[in-house]
Amino acid sequence: MARRKHYNRYDDDFKATAVSLTDIPGVLAKHVAEALDIHEVMLYRWCMEMRRGQIMAKKKNIHIDPEVKSELKRLRKLEREHSLLQEEYALLKKAIQFSLRQKGKSSSS
Repeated sequence: MARRKHYNRYDDDFKATAVSLTDIPGVLAKHVAEALDIHEVMLYRWCMEMRRGQIMAKKKNIHIDPEVKSELKRLRKLEREHSLLQEEYALLKKAIQFSLRQKGKSSSS
């Protein structure tokens, strides 16, 4: 497999904005990474570098678009609802299978 010849370089403002997006309650770093089209591990590394002070951010320059913020919150809410529906579906499926087995046992005797 050939190695990449071009790597993306991100400035400190971009990194600081990405890290600040992860600080929004209810927003996962995984979703921020997907939205910014970066690897999740890279985002975690930037968070660590920010804590250590290696990324120098000008707090006044960090601006989070309210639309992006609301979209990330909406995505998180939809994912929670989806996982709940998946669990309910699995439980109903098991209940139906169990009742069919019980019917089969009682009708054969």
